[in-house]
Amino acid sequence: MTERVEIRSASAAYRAPCGACAECEVRTMAVCAALNDDEVGALERIMTARRLEANEMLVEEGAAKTSVFTLTSGMLRLSVALPDGRRQITGFLMPGDYLGLADDDIYSASAEAVEPSALCAFPVRQMEALTERFPELQDRLHRFTRAALRQARENQLILGRLAPVEKLASFLVLLSARAVEHRLPASPIALPMTRGDIADYLGLTIETVSRSFTKLRNRGLIAMPSPQSIEIPDAMALAAVAGLPGYGA
Repeated sequence: MTERVEIRSASAAYRAPCGACAECEVRTMAVCAALNDDEVGALERIMTARRLEANEMLVEEGAAKTSVFTLTSGMLRLSVALPDGRRQITGFLMPGDYLGLADDDIYSASAEAVEPSALCAFPVRQMEALTERFPELQDRLHRFTRAALRQARENQLILGRLAPVEKLASFLVLLSARAVEHRLPASPIALPMTRGDIADYLGLTIETVSRSFTKLRNRGLIAMPSPQSIEIPDAMALAAVAGLPGYGA
């Protein structure tokens, strides 16, 4: 039995590259950007494509971590369960982002699709072997880790705001900045997540989030062509409300 498992694992490790990276829209933003065209085949050999429908669970908090992921399209929400049964959304992943940076043997948060999403999945052990083989890959993962720590600090900054309008303004300003980092327009910004998702991220009620959107719109700081699209006509003014003047420059 053990011999058959080893043979199957070895066969999987040496399967032919799928060629998906060459046409991937996030190739230059994702972890695979660390590898040149001749090297990326090693990553493709261990990659499995995954597709999720909206609200479909990818990984569950506390489950054994067997795979790491690169999001290639769509959006994921990360959440943890609070002791009273509520959820706290800790972040949203955009195309090019990497899930599985922590060294823990379990997933520290649940990950679900906000909208139909596509991912590349990599077995943990084989990915670790590749980082030893390609130091540039490890360096890029370290960069991703530093970015994740920065976003965690930003999350704390948002939650530390006293006024709901300040929290929402901070969320929109930082989401716009992340969009630019992912080579998307600063405005309009897409909001595929629900108002309930935003409420669980900001620590507010849905009603308070809705009122805060209305206040920002009435002050001319945002426009709302649709619930899933927010225009920011004056980024500096919105950043000032958020207390993040540097982000609106």
